[in-house]
Amino acid sequence: MSVDSPRRIVLLRHAKAEWSQESDHERPLAERGRRDAPAAGRWLAGAGITPDLTLCSTALRTRETWKLAVHELPQRPRTVYEDRLYEASLGELIAVVNEVPDEVDDLLLVGHNPGMHALADALSGEADGELLTQMNRGGFPTASVAVVTFNGSWKSVEHGVGRLVAYWTPRG
Repeated sequence: MSVDSPRRIVLLRHAKAEWSQESDHERPLAERGRRDAPAAGRWLAGAGITPDLTLCSTALRTRETWKLAVHELPQRPRTVYEDRLYEASLGELIAVVNEVPDEVDDLLLVGHNPGMHALADALSGEADGELLTQMNRGGFPTASVAVVTFNGSWKSVEHGVGRLVAYWTPRG
């Protein structure tokens, strides 16, 4: 695959988690989250999104979200659980994306807010105005998905490089 080939970054925020006595990292999904995560997977499958690689935060709620969502996909992508996605800033998220090997065309990140929303917004230099307005008005709720396309190497990912081409929420 050429470095100039179209690439896709799919950003999935974890589904709704319970507030519990556990540490934040070990919070499980709430009942609503267990319903919304498979719905996100069905949306991904229906949109024809089959990632080559999934990078998932190590937090329990993101791992549970991905486990429920991936069952809805026609094939299971290679999945790497990445500590750096937990509580990652925008700059840290971009640094992780910059390390993705160029043989990957479609990357899916399963992470947390405010990072997922910030990354979708920052990368979307071009967007359907209505999609961007919808995403920013809604605040990127749990189990939301944003899809950003761009051309070039993963090392070239930076602010404004992409185009927001899809945005989905379970309540949408």
